[in-house]
Amino acid sequence: MQPGAQNATVAPRGPLAWGQLNFLHTTDTHGWLEGHLKEQNYGADWGDFVSFTRHMRHKSGNLGVDLLLIDTGDLHDGNGLSDASSPNGALSNLVFENVDYDLLTIGNHELYVTDIAYETFNQFSKVYGERYLTSNVQILNNQTGEFEYIGSKFRYFTTAHGLRIMSFGVLYDFKGNSNVSKVIKAADLVKETWFLDAVQYPEPIDLFLVIGHNPVRPTAGGSTFGTLYKTIRGLRPDTPIQAFGGHTHIRDFAVFDDKSTGLESGRYCETVGWLSMSGINSSTFKGNMKPRGVPNPTQPAVNVTATGGNPTKSNLLYQRRYLDFNRLTFAYHAVGSQDNTFDLHSGERVTDLITTDRKALNLTALYGCAPATYCQSCKPFGAEGNIFPLLATALATTVINQSRADIPRLIIINTGSVRFDLVEGPFTFDDSFIVSPFTDAFQFIPDVPYNYASQILGVINAGPADKKRRDLGPRDFSFTPMTGEVCPEGTAEHAHDSLKPRSEPMTRGLHRRQTTATTPGYVTKDDFGTDGDDTIHSKIPFYPQPEYLQANASFPTDGSEPTTVDLIFLDFIVADVLAALKSVGAKEAASDVSYYLPKTFTTNSYLPAYAKIAWQANVPNCPVGAGVGSGS
Repeated sequence: MQPGAQNATVAPRGPLAWGQLNFLHTTDTHGWLEGHLKEQNYGADWGDFVSFTRHMRHKSGNLGVDLLLIDTGDLHDGNGLSDASSPNGALSNLVFENVDYDLLTIGNHELYVTDIAYETFNQFSKVYGERYLTSNVQILNNQTGEFEYIGSKFRYFTTAHGLRIMSFGVLYDFKGNSNVSKVIKAADLVKETWFLDAVQYPEPIDLFLVIGHNPVRPTAGGSTFGTLYKTIRGLRPDTPIQAFGGHTHIRDFAVFDDKSTGLESGRYCETVGWLSMSGINSSTFKGNMKPRGVPNPTQPAVNVTATGGNPTKSNLLYQRRYLDFNRLTFAYHAVGSQDNTFDLHSGERVTDLITTDRKALNLTALYGCAPATYCQSCKPFGAEGNIFPLLATALATTVINQSRADIPRLIIINTGSVRFDLVEGPFTFDDSFIVSPFTDAFQFIPDVPYNYASQILGVINAGPADKKRRDLGPRDFSFTPMTGEVCPEGTAEHAHDSLKPRSEPMTRGLHRRQTTATTPGYVTKDDFGTDGDDTIHSKIPFYPQPEYLQANASFPTDGSEPTTVDLIFLDFIVADVLAALKSVGAKEAASDVSYYLPKTFTTNSYLPAYAKIAWQANVPNCPVGAGVGSGS
């Protein structure tokens, strides 16, 4: 664990079932390799995960079964460890590569920016070789002038205990890639000769593994797993198919048929997916179908949520679990593989590497002490603890053009500019990326009649919901660190050292007392029912939020309405604002738009600026709160 991180206090519900073939799955890590420093449920770092995977490898060997490690893409964009480096991911990829994955595939966040796409092609893919699958993603080779696959089109391999597997890695039909890469649509992929030949491979196939940065549920919007499944099943009616997905940041398990299922394992190093299966018919398998001394999978591939558990003719049995990303969970499930301690030298080395990288990137630079936890959706809009009233205050306080400071202003942003919750405790350079990594700048139209400007928020909130759920785009990958001094006593070194005494006893071993009380967290329902979460949590409420948010500033102190205002908005939403102005009869047009502040002051800047002003109490000795959902 990293200095400042906390360990969980609630243990898993019970041991994992081990079958003939077992999987550990990660997806959408988005740079969170340091773990969640202010959330107990997810306090482990990538070094802890390295130790965990190696223990589990050892355990699988002792049990005489196979264990495969899978990742389904999106390795950066969302955390300072990946995003504060140049190029993006330069340091975090080196940390990630310490896990010896058996199969990986590419995410859309590896393709937005040309430099990152080439780094993935020239460096990252070479680390994993044939294990890195990009069945429908190509890149322009500058030396040949031809498009070629970033990784392998497919991989046919035999496991340690003799299972023969054909695997593919397929990205959803992504269209936002830079022009040096090419994403082949799934509908075209399944018609290609090489794909059909691989499905009908001349060597025996005991199992198809289809992994993808792709919603695992075929009925989900954008998923292309259904297309892949139908093609494979049409040619191989009796061979089991196992899918691993990603992209939608959820925990999910889907049943395709009585020999085919799919697992999706969350986001942001909050979840490690576990899947065990037995009953694969193979003439070359030399392991144990039902390993002794551990639970074995017992659930057939039946959608119990939809059917209540109708009988099936298939002999395949499964268990899926969603593991919380913390040391307590990892050590609990690694029992039986340890000699004396959970920590391995390989894991400790990665933990130390992360600490060194965080200091080098200045991620521990302390801007202020967040006095409470503010969430995106666990509280009603406007309620105490909801992040958006806080942001309105921060916008009014910091988005100021000094030459127009006395002119009343309305400031409008899209709520989708916030990517994660703000957790009580130290607000650092790292947190500026975690809460809002986007770099949308502030434009404005001066002197808009108030009777028009005051209608804009209502008009755009009533429009299509296409701006809230925003994904990162090419413009969002050139982050500018906050300029100026940080908080009093807040150099990077001092900020780091101020946090260290809180966590030093916690960084090795499991010293926290365990409790059986539930904590807020994931409560999942999928095709296998409601028993998938490895740790039992109380449900965090979810409340819908508006698409847009408005802040008012410099209004008359007597409560009267101004005649005109500066209408300020993000350059990301300029088209929506102009359309709304036109709809209410205003004459303002695109030619009236200019930047209110320098382009370097963005949605990644205003909250750190506010922290320097408003959150100086308890600096540098800032207490960490109980986390998202507590007391909600």
